[in-house]
Amino acid sequence: MKLCVYGAGAIGGHVAARLAKGGAEVSVVARGPHLAAIQAEGLTVHAADGVLHCRPRASADPAELGPQDAVIVTTKVTALPAVAAGIAPLLGPETAVAFVTNGIPWWYFDRTPQEGQRLPLVDPDDAIRRAVGVERTLGGVVYSAATVVRPGVIDSLAPDSRVILGELDGRMSPRLVAITEAIAAGGMGGVAVPDIRAQVWAKLLGNLMNGPLCLLARATMQDTLASPVVRDAAIAAAREVMAVAAAYGYPITGTTPEDRIARSSKIGHRPSILQDMEAGRPMEIDAMFTVPLQLARAAGVPTPCLDLTIALATRAAIGAGLHKDTAA
Repeated sequence: MKLCVYGAGAIGGHVAARLAKGGAEVSVVARGPHLAAIQAEGLTVHAADGVLHCRPRASADPAELGPQDAVIVTTKVTALPAVAAGIAPLLGPETAVAFVTNGIPWWYFDRTPQEGQRLPLVDPDDAIRRAVGVERTLGGVVYSAATVVRPGVIDSLAPDSRVILGELDGRMSPRLVAITEAIAAGGMGGVAVPDIRAQVWAKLLGNLMNGPLCLLARATMQDTLASPVVRDAAIAAAREVMAVAAAYGYPITGTTPEDRIARSSKIGHRPSILQDMEAGRPMEIDAMFTVPLQLARAAGVPTPCLDLTIALATRAAIGAGLHKDTAA
């Protein structure tokens, strides 16, 4: 397959390296020093199963890469307007676009009984909807504790990294199977599922119980959750997330809040939302924090712990100049 990873940072770079290892024809859209390093020396990923090195075609301009069989978008949600403006040259008549992003996605209500409901905080003015279209779109989530340690070099040492993709209507389509198989061929979990929204909520469980607290503590999950008081707050937040997910018909099963916190408390990783703050990058506050709370309000689910931690985390992001104060 001819595959382009749009946004080859920590997560996207790892996915690109796996695709290349599996034999796909890979290109990447990247920028800045990271792009320059990939163009000069290739892309290196230090992974749990060894060191991966590849030399994908790399450009900041999608027009230099041309039409693809599929595009995997791994940018921050805050970058989706730029993706909308630039993605057209990658799209042939049958090109699929998999959005592997954090938080509640722009397509969440499409192909559901709530068809037509929009989420303007994650897709202002329907920019990505108009540029790509629902017909091309696959949803996705990723588990890969990855970090760009220097331009062109990524650390992703978790042994269970995986990308989970699904069609918006639940079909196990040939394109869905082909993309996940291309990822799996490189030694990373590539999983096709019929219930991608359930996977979105399962990923949000970790984002919402750990992200605001780690952001406030400026520390890894392990260090943040070392305090029993903070662990109790994280457990309360997890219960609230599970209640919201259940209210939308996607109960999170197979785990308990206590089990999730026990696992997180052993991981010396800084969540992506904290990495963004420390690097001075725009933060995914709306997709990961604000919109889930809006859905909770719409479903009538009380979330007092999340209300507090997210309000404080949002204020911290605003104070750092990395998020717009929409209440002002």
